[in-house]
Amino acid sequence: MKDVFLLLGSNMGEKKSLLESATERISKLSSKPIIVSSFYESEPWGFTADEWFLNIAAHIRTDIEPLLLLKCLMEIESVLGRVRETEGERCIGYTSRKIDIDILLYADNIINTKNLQIPHPRLHERNFALIPLAEIAGNYEHPVFKKSIRELLSLSEDKGEVIRCP
Repeated sequence: MKDVFLLLGSNMGEKKSLLESATERISKLSSKPIIVSSFYESEPWGFTADEWFLNIAAHIRTDIEPLLLLKCLMEIESVLGRVRETEGERCIGYTSRKIDIDILLYADNIINTKNLQIPHPRLHERNFALIPLAEIAGNYEHPVFKKSIRELLSLSEDKGEVIRCP
């Protein structure tokens, strides 16, 4: 069984309900109960949008190989209404979306393929990912930077606002 950490986000529709539906589906991929962070609101990162994101981090334990897990997560996104804007085979930048599920960490694996990069290549730059992840895995070591998630958060230069929901 591998420890896998995900980030879920939504800035369209019934955001909380979409995240709850996604975690329910993701829990079926886990051999142990899914661990989920608090909900956090954050301003869009990398683009401008009227609606802020609602984000959570999730921890699952699974033997599903990374590329197959990515496929499963993309299917969950699709079922929940995610539409990927593409140009040919390439996704077009950052946009508003009903649901987004990213694999942040997959055990201590380092994967760098056309379709999948683990650890997430911008994890250390994004407080909206680091803050919920630190809540559930603050001592977990990033396999590239060899620093804990809490340490990466303390070093982050991201100025984006992230607010824990009551």
